[in-house]
Order: sequence, then C-alpha cells, then structure tokens
Amino acid sequence: MSQSPRKPRLGFLGTGWIGRHRLDAVARSRVAEVTAVADPSTEATAEAARLARGAVVGTSLEDLLEQDLDGIVIATPSALHADHAIAAMQHGLAVFCQKPLARTSAEAKLVVDVARDTDHLLGLDLSYRHLAGAADVRHLVQSGALGNVFACDVTFHNAYGPDKAWARNRALAGGGCLIDLGVHLVDLALWMLDFPEVTHVTSRLFAGGRPFRPVSGGVEDYVSARLDLDTGTTVSLSCSWNLAAGQEAVIRVAFYGTRGGAAIENVNGSFYDFRTERYRGTSRDILTSPPDPWGGRAIVEWASRLGVNPGFDPAAHEFVTVADVLDRVYAS
Repeated sequence: MSQSPRKPRLGFLGTGWIGRHRLDAVARSRVAEVTAVADPSTEATAEAARLARGAVVGTSLEDLLEQDLDGIVIATPSALHADHAIAAMQHGLAVFCQKPLARTSAEAKLVVDVARDTDHLLGLDLSYRHLAGAADVRHLVQSGALGNVFACDVTFHNAYGPDKAWARNRALAGGGCLIDLGVHLVDLALWMLDFPEVTHVTSRLFAGGRPFRPVSGGVEDYVSARLDLDTGTTVSLSCSWNLAAGQEAVIRVAFYGTRGGAAIENVNGSFYDFRTERYRGTSRDILTSPPDPWGGRAIVEWASRLGVNPGFDPAAHEFVTVADVLDRVYAS
C-alpha cells in the first residue's frame, strides 16, 4: 500500500504582510504544517502566531534553525534573501523565497548552485505564473495557436511605491521598480515563450522624471526596456512606482502573433483581479475572469512538492536567467 505524502514542517522567516499572506495560504491548504515563525517585530509574529496556532515564535533565522523543520519560507528584506537561503539550505532545509531571490545574477547563481549542490528544493514566489489564465496563454504561445509570435508587451505600473525605507536603498534592495515589479514581467515573458535566449537589451531608466543611472546611487522609479530574443520576438517592457496612471495599477502581459494575440490584464486598476483574453483580428474572446484566489498558489505548489520530493528542481536555473536579464537592463 502506498503511503500518503507526509506534511512538511515549515518555518516562516519574516512575517510582514506578504509573509503572513503566504502563511495563511499554506495553513488553509493543509499541505504543510506551520510550526515556527520568526520576525524582529513582536507585532508581526503575534499576527502570524494567530494564523498558525501552536507555532513556536522567534525573532531570527537562528531561532528557526533550532526547530525540527523541513523547509523555511523567506520574506525578509531583499539584501538578506541570498544569505538566508544559503544558510537554510546548508542547514539541510528546503527554501521558498520572496522575489527577488537576490540583488544580482551573481548572487542568484550562488543560491541556485548551493541548492543544486545540497540537493534541496528551491522555490521563488513568481506568483503571477499562477494566475488562472497564465497556463492558457502559455499554451497558446507555445502551441503555435497564435502563429509566429513576434511581439510581447509587458507592463506593471504601481500608483504607489514601497513603504519600507530599505526598498529605496540600492545596496539593500538591489534596485527600484525594475527589480520589484519588472522581475515578474521578465519572468512571465520568458516563461511563456519557453526561455529563449535574450540576444540584445536596451533600456532607459528614470528617477523623479529625470534620466537615471544606477552608478549614481539611489533607485529608479520608471523603466522602459526592449529585449530582443533569438527567436526574432521583441519584448517591450515598462514598469514604475508612483506613476500618474489614473488608477491604482496597470498590469498587462500581451503576446501578438501572425494568427492572433492573447493577453492577461488587471481589471479596473485592481492588484488582484485579472482577465484573460484571446484576440482574433478585431474580435476578442474572454478566457478567464475574476474572482481568482491566485496569490498563494506558488507557495502551496512548492509545499506540496516538498512533501513528495524535497530534492533540487533544475527549473531553479530559470531564476538566474531572469536575474541576468535584469542586470542587463540596469547596465544598458
């Protein structure tokens, strides 16, 4: 008789809003046990402990490493992601990390190399892959249903900016709106196109409405970039913080081919509601509509896999590819 996968025991490092949201998703799914939480903020850990009754409460990674765990979920400031992930895996634990995995592609490669060498499952919260329509659009793109896909437009404008001071410190965050929002856009474009090679990158960065170069310090708040792929496809990317876009957010991923197009876009400026459409000339078909509780699907999928196979997933190399493209956008 085959045994049911056992539930992994998880610790959550960083229990701010995003950490608690992912914790709640795991708790509700019941695919894993949340047995420990840690954050310097006693208020944050109190809220997390309320969601995971009976969890051990601590303040640091060291506190979590003292527990009997199978994996750690990391939702700390970006500058700490790589070090925390490496320490956890070297301690024998699988890791699920908030984006970005690291501040640079070199840091990201180091994390993935450690995951491979220690044979631990490494997940990254690329949550938009799990929108209800994402798999549909990916299938349309890769199956040839859209014909030769020659153009991709990806956009993420956030009318707000981060409320944490570290997010506007280049040394701590690795960058501004590009590494915060653009990481999702680059990932979605390449993932849906099956990760072709990016042959050429051009970009313009702005801060406060003026041209910006990373060597000047600080972070960018608007980015426009073009990625040329070896398939002949061109990806046009734009992302921003605090843009006067007339609504809270503009989020769109669109593909155009010789036999039609397809897109995922947010509805009425929402950060959470999305619609998926397929285009045929001047007509359109709606493939998916809200509501869709997609936010916690990435971590639930990771935790489910952890219970079955905690070993390294080679798909983690995609995280380095995305980080390398972000580095090239900053450098071009």
